[in-house]
Amino acid sequence: MSSDGGGSRRIRWLLGFGFFVQGFRGFPWLGANFFLTDELRVNPSVLQLLQNSANLPMVAKPIYGVVSDAVYFFGQHRVPYIAFGALLQAVSWLAIAFLARSNVSILALSLYLLLSNLGASVVEVANDAIVAEAGKQKSLSGELPSFVWMASSLGGILGNLLGGIAIKTFSSQSTFLVFGLLALLQFLVTITIREKSLNLPENHSPSGGGGGIKSHVSDLSRVLRKPEISYSIAWMALSTALVPVLTGTMFFYQTKILNIDASLLGISKVVGQVAMLLWGVVYNRWLKTTSPRKLIAAIQGTIAVFVVSDLLFVRGVYRDLGVADSVYVLFVSGILETLFYFKNLPFTVLMTRLCPRGCEGSLMAFVMSAIALAFIVSGYLGIVLASFVEVTVDDHSGFAGGLAVEAVCVVVPLVFTSWIYDEKEGAEEKICRFCHLGRKQRKDNNRCSQKYETFKIILLQESTRV
Repeated sequence: MSSDGGGSRRIRWLLGFGFFVQGFRGFPWLGANFFLTDELRVNPSVLQLLQNSANLPMVAKPIYGVVSDAVYFFGQHRVPYIAFGALLQAVSWLAIAFLARSNVSILALSLYLLLSNLGASVVEVANDAIVAEAGKQKSLSGELPSFVWMASSLGGILGNLLGGIAIKTFSSQSTFLVFGLLALLQFLVTITIREKSLNLPENHSPSGGGGGIKSHVSDLSRVLRKPEISYSIAWMALSTALVPVLTGTMFFYQTKILNIDASLLGISKVVGQVAMLLWGVVYNRWLKTTSPRKLIAAIQGTIAVFVVSDLLFVRGVYRDLGVADSVYVLFVSGILETLFYFKNLPFTVLMTRLCPRGCEGSLMAFVMSAIALAFIVSGYLGIVLASFVEVTVDDHSGFAGGLAVEAVCVVVPLVFTSWIYDEKEGAEEKICRFCHLGRKQRKDNNRCSQKYETFKIILLQESTRV
């Protein structure tokens, strides 16, 4: 028991620090945005293109997941990948920090940003796999997803708060150096941890075969053919990919048109991260037994309301009502930016419940890569939309029209929320299949009622266990 408790503590330490560092990535990325606009003088479309292209390594997460499930280093297959990813991030950000002092080209900067996100992707895949594996342990059941969510949010809060201050007090280049050193610290801490001390469950192939890459690819393919998993992932991806976000345009509008300074933007992002932190607390305390479908649909509807609010903001409605632009940016813009990620918490919990043992790394990596690809597509569509409504560095007259299109696109996926697997409905369907009756017949058949109620209690308890 004490061994299990020690393993739980080490898991919380490894994941808590790891997710904190990944949340802190907003610190150098805020600096990168200002460096690109102030030093390299890129326009809104190029900024958004670079932001989204840098996320391309995230799309290959299934490859990293399959490899981490199947390929061991010194008897370990999670911790070494975390260490390797942290080292990649340290090298790339430290290189950017020193190169930024000279005349660094956009191409060189883009390559280092890609390398950084490759490292971040590898770290996230290994961390997510540990969350899925350790989440099956009784001592950690239910609390681990929300714990790492809060750790990431705390990192985001500090990263964005300190990022704005660092840029205003020192320079955008200082953020690259600080994060590079933090990633190096993560590498040094991680290599001191032995994976056996975490007491993770043995990783066996769900099909009962060997543990090679081919076997894990086959297992992943089999898992993805399950409708409850494939349809849920499809909805999550489409609900993001169909929305042409205008983040680059909004950044230019706030900094160049409204002259909002870096510190205020940093604090605005802090407000968003605080909202994420509170969402993790609220979910863990009151909502983790609520249907993920209902929660995700409610979040999607809330995003639509916030996008409409942005439309009113750009049209000057709030300004006419006496609300200062800085107040709106501070309290609303940061929350909207993080709202798109609110869906990930209940969805991750749902996938953790549905994921068969031995396929955690592969499936969670596929899920995260699908979401990452969806965000990249969303960003590219935003570039197309900004061009269509003729938004430029000096002319933002078409921006409001673009936000109107974005709001409509956010609402469309709500029509297909039935694609998201509902555990209670799934439990009832299993009961009906056991009784060889349809739902309507089951309700009218008294002979099945006692059997139905018995199996309903068992299956619903099982499906709501986190």
